[in-house]
Amino acid sequence: MTSTTTLDHQRTDGRAVRLTFAEPEGARRGGLIVLHEGDGVTDGVLLLVKSLAGEGWLAVTPHLERDADLTQQDLLDATDRALEWLLDRGVEADLLGVVGFDLGGTAALLVASRRKLGAAVSVGGQAVAELPRLLEIAGQVTSPWLGMYGDAGDADGEATVEQLREAASTAKVATNVVHYPGANHRFDADPEAAQEAWQRTLDWFDAHLR
Repeated sequence: MTSTTTLDHQRTDGRAVRLTFAEPEGARRGGLIVLHEGDGVTDGVLLLVKSLAGEGWLAVTPHLERDADLTQQDLLDATDRALEWLLDRGVEADLLGVVGFDLGGTAALLVASRRKLGAAVSVGGQAVAELPRLLEIAGQVTSPWLGMYGDAGDADGEATVEQLREAASTAKVATNVVHYPGANHRFDADPEAAQEAWQRTLDWFDAHLR
């Protein structure tokens, strides 16, 4: 499996942002931004970055401040910095996507509603006070968006996911919301659900980034 590299990317405004990325070994299909979980750039995040590179994508994760209270603007700024870096690396604008899980899943939905990208994927998600409620933004997505959610055995989980699906269906771009009964928000307790979610993620990018 390909390795990752971490660097401090100097922005045009003179500020630097820390990025970790992995390059595909063969032909490059496009660029994907990975929005990480609340615990930062963990081993799981690095594995996701490397796995996406193994599928042909230039994958990059911007390092978010773990000790700060993240705002919508913080997440959008981090995404914009990663987008700038991908464009500088020669990735075409219509071959750019974003994927996130856990807190990053919520962040990916926010990005999909505020930025026009080729595709976006949310795997699970936990809302935080600074972010808008999922139901309020699902119908506003401007990037084709796939959301996959477990319920960790919560009896109200299926109803909540159905509400999210209905909200997303009003968007003017392609959306799909998938419910995995019994899976937790990170899918790490259900290998079968995790494998299916991974394949759905790859298929979504295949369908929309071309």
